[in-house]
Amino acid sequence: MYIVDFVKRMTRKANAAVMIYLLINVFVIAAIIGAFIGDGHMPFWQSLLIGIILYGVSLMIALSPFGEWILRVQNGCKKITREEQRAFVEPIFREVYEQAKKRDHSIPDDVQLYINDDQDPNAFATGRKTICITEGMLEMPVEQIKATLAHEFGHLAHKDTDLILVVAVGNMIISLMILGIRIFIDLVHFVISIATIFVGGPEGVLGYISGVIYHALITAVVAGLTWIWTQIGIMLVMKSSRENEFEVDAFASELGYGNALCALLDTIATPHTKGLFASLVSSHPDKNDRITKLQALGATYRKVYGA
Repeated sequence: MYIVDFVKRMTRKANAAVMIYLLINVFVIAAIIGAFIGDGHMPFWQSLLIGIILYGVSLMIALSPFGEWILRVQNGCKKITREEQRAFVEPIFREVYEQAKKRDHSIPDDVQLYINDDQDPNAFATGRKTICITEGMLEMPVEQIKATLAHEFGHLAHKDTDLILVVAVGNMIISLMILGIRIFIDLVHFVISIATIFVGGPEGVLGYISGVIYHALITAVVAGLTWIWTQIGIMLVMKSSRENEFEVDAFASELGYGNALCALLDTIATPHTKGLFASLVSSHPDKNDRITKLQALGATYRKVYGA
């Protein structure tokens, strides 16, 4: 059963950091509920229970096809429409897909290939059924494209992509709560500003200035807390990403793409993309460490220096 398998993989030691992050999020939701909805009088256990329920609903949405669609939209993934691009890359994709399915039967039967407009050679898997390559990836040698796809199928096999969904989409409930707080702050500021019009005189000007200062300070506090929360999440996810990356490299090696993956790692530079997946890519282990481990697994690739 998918949910059982997902829970087992979530509780692996390598994903401990993400589990900590999820627990932090539950407590954040409980604190917001207790402070704003319960007006400070709600028992903590009650706000915690509500927080668990709300966050559970948010995670279920994240793990649904809708959550996967949201992440595709956020990262500019779209169907491959150009005939020559499809004719080139789809047979490569199908070949690696068949090999990956033989290696791990848990990979779904209907994984789809998408593309975005990034010109840096790169690819990422997301959710349960999405692999997205960049347009720049089409310029790479065929064997290196295969190695890249094998690596991404490794992420699907290890359910690392579910973790990305849980973190990126599953936190919608917190984002909505923070948005609600900021809207409330803006409404208070608006009411104070309107009131100053009726007060008039020096007192009105003073009230207006006080309202502007209040609005700026509260907004800065909320924005600051949101930034800190986001950075904590990114650091924890990056830790899990580093540890999982070696495992999916090994998956690609087992499919016979160890040498091509080594060559790819030695060829491509750090991508210039922004956003969640750029952060995850930047958190990958050092390429030399990855190549060394692939060589230990049997890759015969050796870079020739000074030629």
